[in-house]
Amino acid sequence: MIDEIIAENRRRNAALVTHYDPLRGVGCHGDRVAVGDCMLPAAMVRDHPEVASLSDLDRDRLRVRYDFEFWCARCVTIKDKLSSRNVRFVPNAPQRRLIAVMEGQRQAGQPVRIILLKARQWGGSTLVQIYLAWLQIVHHRQWNSLICGHLKNTARAIKRMYNLLLRHYPTEMLDRDVNGEPIALRFRPFEGTRDVQEIASRECLVVMGSARSEDAVRGYDLAMAHLTEVAFWNDTAMHSPDDVIRSVAGTIAPTADTVVVYESTANGVGNFFHNEWMRAVQHESDKTAVFVPWSEIEIYRAPVDDAEALWRSLDDYEHALWKQGCTLEMIQWYHLKRKEYASHALMMAEFPSNDIEAFTATGWNVFSTEHLDALRAHCMAPVDTGDVEAPHKLSRQVRWVQATGGLMKVWRHPEADSRAADYMVTVDVGGRSDKADYSVIAVFDLHHREQPPEVVAQWRGHIDHDLLAWKAVHIARYYRNARLVIESNTLETEQTGADAGEYILEEIGRNYKMLYFRQPGKPGFQTNVKTKRRAIYELVKMVRLQGYVERDNDAVNEMATYEQAPNGKFAAMRGHHDDILMTRAIALYLLKRPLATPHPITPTDKQQLLFPL
Repeated sequence: MIDEIIAENRRRNAALVTHYDPLRGVGCHGDRVAVGDCMLPAAMVRDHPEVASLSDLDRDRLRVRYDFEFWCARCVTIKDKLSSRNVRFVPNAPQRRLIAVMEGQRQAGQPVRIILLKARQWGGSTLVQIYLAWLQIVHHRQWNSLICGHLKNTARAIKRMYNLLLRHYPTEMLDRDVNGEPIALRFRPFEGTRDVQEIASRECLVVMGSARSEDAVRGYDLAMAHLTEVAFWNDTAMHSPDDVIRSVAGTIAPTADTVVVYESTANGVGNFFHNEWMRAVQHESDKTAVFVPWSEIEIYRAPVDDAEALWRSLDDYEHALWKQGCTLEMIQWYHLKRKEYASHALMMAEFPSNDIEAFTATGWNVFSTEHLDALRAHCMAPVDTGDVEAPHKLSRQVRWVQATGGLMKVWRHPEADSRAADYMVTVDVGGRSDKADYSVIAVFDLHHREQPPEVVAQWRGHIDHDLLAWKAVHIARYYRNARLVIESNTLETEQTGADAGEYILEEIGRNYKMLYFRQPGKPGFQTNVKTKRRAIYELVKMVRLQGYVERDNDAVNEMATYEQAPNGKFAAMRGHHDDILMTRAIALYLLKRPLATPHPITPTDKQQLLFPL
C-alpha cells in the first residue's frame, strides 16, 4: 500500500510544478500567443498585429495595458517580508488564483466584485491594492478609489505600500509630458486633506476611510473600493457595516472596470462579513467568494524522509487531508506544525483547510464544526413572520397577525388536534435597549415522542421584561396552552417598573396553569453555575446525536461562536450572542427528565411540578 501512496504522491507533486515567468508570460492567466520568446496576451496581439516589430521598450509600454501580471513583475516594487528588502512583485500561487478571478470578470466586461476570506498572510490584501493601482496608473484617469478599514491605521498601512509603488515606478515606463520628460507618480494631499491623496498626473484620488465614520466616504465619485478586515468592523446601533456599504454602493456604478472587494480574516459567524460570505457561496450575491487554504500556500511544505512512518503516524483528520488531494509534504508540514498548538482546534483557527474552519475554529469552541454542519442541514426560511397578539395580558383569546419582518418567525403553526403536552415554550430574558442582549422565546414541538423535538417558532427582540413575560404567555396559549419555561435570573434580581420581577412570575403562575416551577413556590428556571453547565452539556450531546431538529440558522451561528474559557466558564465570543442558544439548552435539559402527566398547577397544588427535577 505504501508504494502506491508514494507513487501517487509523486504524481501530485509533479502536477504542482508550474513554470511561472510573468516577464515572459509563461504560466500567466488568460489566452496567450507566442511572439518571439514571450507568451503575449491574445487580445494584445489581435489589437496590435505590429507588436513583433516593436522595440522592447515600446512593447513593454503597450503590454502593461493588457497584462497585469507582467506589469507587477516589471513595474511594481514591494517590501519583502522575509528580507525587508525592496523587490519586484512576482505574484505567488494564491495571488495568481485571485488574479484569475478578477481578470476573468474584468476581461468579460463585468464589474469586478469579490469577497475574499484570508487565511494567514499570503498577500491577498496587497494583491487587491496593487490591482486597483494598475487600473489607476495604467488604464484610467479620474478613477477614484477608496481604502476603508475598521480603523484608519489599517487603510494608511495599505496607502504606505501604494506610496512605495509610486516612488519606485520605473522611469522608462512613465508617461511623458509635451517635452518628452517623464511625469513622476506622486501622492499629494487633495485640497489639504490628509486622508484623501491625489495621484496628480493621473487625476485619481485615493480616499482613506474608517468603518467608524461612514460619512467620510461620502461626497466622492468612486469607481473602486477596497474594504479591508470587514469582519472586525463595528456592528452596533450607532455604526453598522451596512451603513458604510450603502454609502459605497451608492456611488460605484456596476460597470466595467469598477471594483469592489470585501476582504477579511474570519471573526466568527453571524456577523456582516460571514453573512455576505454565505450569500456569495450560495450564489445569492453579486460577489465571487475566494478562499485560499493553507495547503495552497507554497511555503507550507516539509520534506518527508520516511513516508511509511509518516503515514502510520497520521490521525483521521490528516488522512482526510490526503483524500482531499494534499501531498505528503503538505501533510508533513501540517503534522509538525500541529505540535506547536495545545489543541487541533487552535491549529485549525490559524491554518484552516476550508472556509468553515476559518469561521468557526477558535481553539475553545464548545461545538464541533462537523456536528453543526449536520444541524444546519435542517435550517430553512420561516414559512410565516408576524406576531401573536391578545386584547390584554390576561386574555385567553390570542391570534396570529402576519407581518413582513415581524419579530416572530414560524416554521409550523400549531396543529388543530394538538394538546398542551405537545409543545414547550422556553424564554431567555435579555435587555430592553437595542445595544443589549436579545430576549428570545422559542417553541418546541414534542408531538411524536419517537421523533426528536423540533423548533417550530421563535420570537426575538428587545422589550420590557414584564411585557416579555406576558408575550411568552400569549405565544404559549397560541400553541395550545403549551408548557412554559421562563428563565428567571433577570426577573428575580432586577426591578421592572413598580413591581419586582418575582411578582411578574407569580402573577403569571396564578393565571397560566402550565408555567414551570423549579420548586414549590419558585416559578421559572434559574440559570446558575450548576444548571448552566448541565444544560450546555446536554445541548452539546443533543447536537452531536442530532437529538433535536433546528430550523434557525442564527441558532447554529451562535453555537459556532460559543466557547469554553480556560477557567471552564461558557460564554459567547466577544461581540456575539448566546440568547437563542440558551433557549435550546434549557429546553433540552428539562426534556431529558421524565415528564409528569400534564395538568394545571394551582396556588394550592405547588408540590406537583410540571417538570420534576
